[in-house]
Amino acid sequence: MQVHTQQLRCLMTVAEEKSFASAAQQLCISQQSVNAQMRQLERALDIVLFARTTPAIEMTAAGSAFLREIDRIDDLDTAIERARDIQHAEQDRLVLGTLEGAALTLTEPILDAFQQRHPGVIVQQRQSSFDDPTAGLRDGAVDIALVRRPFADDGIHCETLFTEPLMVMLPTDHRLADRTQVHVADLVHETIIGASSKDREWNAFWELDAYRDAPATITHRTASALESQYKVPLGLGIVVTVAAARWLPFPGIRLVPITGAAPSEVAVGWRASGESALVRSFVDVATNIRDTRHDLVDPLQRPDFTDRTMPFRL
Repeated sequence: MQVHTQQLRCLMTVAEEKSFASAAQQLCISQQSVNAQMRQLERALDIVLFARTTPAIEMTAAGSAFLREIDRIDDLDTAIERARDIQHAEQDRLVLGTLEGAALTLTEPILDAFQQRHPGVIVQQRQSSFDDPTAGLRDGAVDIALVRRPFADDGIHCETLFTEPLMVMLPTDHRLADRTQVHVADLVHETIIGASSKDREWNAFWELDAYRDAPATITHRTASALESQYKVPLGLGIVVTVAAARWLPFPGIRLVPITGAAPSEVAVGWRASGESALVRSFVDVATNIRDTRHDLVDPLQRPDFTDRTMPFRL
């Protein structure tokens, strides 16, 4: 292993500037040279130092630890060993956040493929309510998550897996309940049962704000789809949901497809500041399943609304 003083100086400058381009200007070298030196350093150390996902470069946990250690001690080998310990701990476990339904029929194939790639890694799943649409990403409780956009995503990056059409939950005696479909314009004057989230972007989507001139009338806010299902038959309001809701019939509810509205986007999300080799691998697995399992993706994006049979792998 060869680590050069120039590489360490370059590392410190990139960490300070949070940009390869700015670091190159400070060091009076080309950006390509900065990139090359950091790649060489990562290979020499066997440590992923940077989360390279945005123009603003963020250090990984192992990279930050290495930087702290070389600032504090003269023993380079000790600094490397401590940073590798942190990276190794990250690589033994992955905390996956989910909302209800996760990525639907893609969830199990993604997890199966990831475990085949990383048989020694423990995947811990953490389900969130509507209180947190980021499924734990915002407060750093999870490493990666299967989420539905949109939400306020500062510092969170997403890769879309599929989009899913919307449906509306109506009481069976509602004036629109006998229709085979409803246009979004037919719903903008309806009272809505909203989500308990305080995320404005998330609430705006599910409350159809893009299609109305005035804010929706919200009677109740719930933390889960199941909680909403209990309120709809009571006539407390309608609920905007997704096509997969048809797989879970509930007494007193009629589900009708919505036309003219943007679909819900299901994505894999991660924090730029928390990116690791394991996180990148999960994203790679998820997008590979998306790109190769058309037999699963296509029915989600273009569902048969009359088919209420729950899929075997859900």
